[in-house]
Amino acid sequence: MSFIAICGTGFIGVGLALALERHPRLKVSQVYTRRPVREVEHPFPEVLTNDREKLLSGCDLLVECSGDVLLASEIVAAAHQRGIPVVTMNSEFHVTVGSAFVDTGYLTEAEGDQPGSLAALNEKVTAMGFRPVVFGNIKGFLNTKPSREDMVFWSEKQGISLPQVTAFTDGTKIQIEQALVANGLGANLLRSGMMGPDSPDLEAAAKQLAEMAEEHEAGPVSDYVLNAGGPAGVFVVARHDAEQQRFLKYLKLGEGPYYFLLQPFHLCHLEMVGTIEAVLNGRQPLLNNGRKPSVGVCAIAKADMESGDIVTRALGSFVFRGETLPFEQHRDFVPIGLLQDCQLIDTIREGDRVRWDHVTVPDSLALRLFNTLLEE
Repeated sequence: MSFIAICGTGFIGVGLALALERHPRLKVSQVYTRRPVREVEHPFPEVLTNDREKLLSGCDLLVECSGDVLLASEIVAAAHQRGIPVVTMNSEFHVTVGSAFVDTGYLTEAEGDQPGSLAALNEKVTAMGFRPVVFGNIKGFLNTKPSREDMVFWSEKQGISLPQVTAFTDGTKIQIEQALVANGLGANLLRSGMMGPDSPDLEAAAKQLAEMAEEHEAGPVSDYVLNAGGPAGVFVVARHDAEQQRFLKYLKLGEGPYYFLLQPFHLCHLEMVGTIEAVLNGRQPLLNNGRKPSVGVCAIAKADMESGDIVTRALGSFVFRGETLPFEQHRDFVPIGLLQDCQLIDTIREGDRVRWDHVTVPDSLALRLFNTLLEE
């Protein structure tokens, strides 16, 4: 029996605990929360703890799925200091400071969320001889300035937190996910913010991205298609050898030269169980942010803000959204994952990227680690 510690009591953390309850070889040891234990609704309240030492004592593996960059940085650092392997479902952490942990211990994003699912799909298609041109995500709906009323409605309807549903809706989440894909799989962006073509024909739009990638000689690219009513999955557009084209035509993949390979689902915590087992069995990391990231995610104001305003948390807020950009540009622009408990020291207008001289960012392990990445 292997013992699994979980950091996080949200949708993923609770779902994973339930999935592991019936597993014959894996058992939840402790679940970490920062809230008072008695206030947390959880199917297994006996495993809840506010004690980080207790969380990490006696576990064989840590799952970090808090969605919080600052907390994840501290928890992953503590786990690595103890030689504990870490599996995450936290792309926000990876694209902000994950690269600082690649060499300090075992770290991988799990299959189940879109980045991990794309990494797993990439392994499968490259094993078959395909050469990826596009690593693609699928988004059903985008509203860069959703109303609080709408987000409260959907949060209650879907049973996920208000910040989560807001980050999904305004595009922040997909920007973060595809930044991790770019860094982890060695892909590029066609432009800051990505292209994200809006089309009812998912396959046609995906192949359009492939054409643009090759026209600009961009190498494989990380991007997405806005496709209302489409599957909640991921895709790869790839080429194959000329002598295989007649075989692929017979196998219903079309004439080529671009082949659309779709996985029409991602099942989050349920697929994460397979990653946990694979890690414990000695497999190499599926996906992390790489030692030297090329893509980051900055914060863009969704409303005018004044000097003195407090930013409790930019991710999933109604005043900021995230957008991909070259990592080098973080010398000027603050990553959205670090904008927590900050105060503005200058006016910001709607549409502005947040600069370092706009805001005071309090000291944290995450901030210090991020600065080391900029120095490399």
